[in-house]
Amino acid sequence: MISLSRAMFLGLLRDRTALFFTVLFPLMFLLLFGGLFKNQTAPRSDVLQIGSVAVLDQIPAADRADLDAVLHIDKATSREEALDKVRKGDVDAAVEQSGSTLILHYSAADRVKSATVQGVFNELVQQENLAAAGVTTTAVKLDAEQVEDQSLKTIQYLTPGLLGWAIATGAMFGAALTLVNWRQKKILRRLRLSPVSTGTIVGARVGVSVLVALVQTAIFIGVASVPYFGLQLSNYWWMCIPVVFVGTLAFLSIGLLAGSFTKTPEAASAIANLIVLPMAFLSGAFFPLQGAPAWLQTISQALPLRHMVDGLLDVMVRGEPPVSVLPQLGILAAFAVVVSAVSVALFRWEDA
Repeated sequence: MISLSRAMFLGLLRDRTALFFTVLFPLMFLLLFGGLFKNQTAPRSDVLQIGSVAVLDQIPAADRADLDAVLHIDKATSREEALDKVRKGDVDAAVEQSGSTLILHYSAADRVKSATVQGVFNELVQQENLAAAGVTTTAVKLDAEQVEDQSLKTIQYLTPGLLGWAIATGAMFGAALTLVNWRQKKILRRLRLSPVSTGTIVGARVGVSVLVALVQTAIFIGVASVPYFGLQLSNYWWMCIPVVFVGTLAFLSIGLLAGSFTKTPEAASAIANLIVLPMAFLSGAFFPLQGAPAWLQTISQALPLRHMVDGLLDVMVRGEPPVSVLPQLGILAAFAVVVSAVSVALFRWEDA
């Protein structure tokens, strides 16, 4: 057993690809996110104040400075606008006061943020009631209300992000590995010499990738919709189909680009992993980016997965109308066209 273990360990050390993904690749994530968030403290939560809120308006100036350190409070122009911003994730919460009840509206999209805001307002209410102890004033109570339907669960927001990541991974790996394998086995050379047109080859690859993406979508929705998970789709969930279609084209173009200049399946797989995994973390597919630095959130807007996940969230969960995803569809389509053009320029039928 010792000899066999030694042989396996030496084999791991000699396999550069396995060694990279076992040691160096996870270390890269530690260095990346450790460096990005090393100086980050808990960010201030954005809250909209609806009308007059005595609990906030009557805070002394000295205590107000302490509150401003954890909450950024702005006045809302209307109740409807404030709730809509909470629902879309533009702000973390909205607060209003009705008599002695402080009503805090939050979104189920980010459980961490909503819990943080609720904790702050719970503390405010407790301080208000302690200050009023022995005085003939009515005790203030906090009522936290979810802006979405109360039946919504975390699975509502988890499914679109993971679905986007799965589609991106499938399209990229499928295109890159197929291209490299066919080039190595001289299949591309045979196709080039055959009467089959280039458009037919590309069309077949695109058709297979889109079909796989649609199957992935059906499986994700089917599994997440079972009573154990409880996914509930919005009225416009069917608009996820064009988002999936255009998103598949965008990530298929990246896979073609990776397969155009790599010579081995291992290299193609490594390049695809180096692209899709960091992009998943930086696009909010696994967790919200509200706590990330502002410059990092700006960079995420240039990543196609960010727009795909946002589009899926809008139509599958938030109930936004079909026209709301037109910007995301345009960005993904433009990305697919540009990257495909670069892939064509770098494409090789045979290894050099």
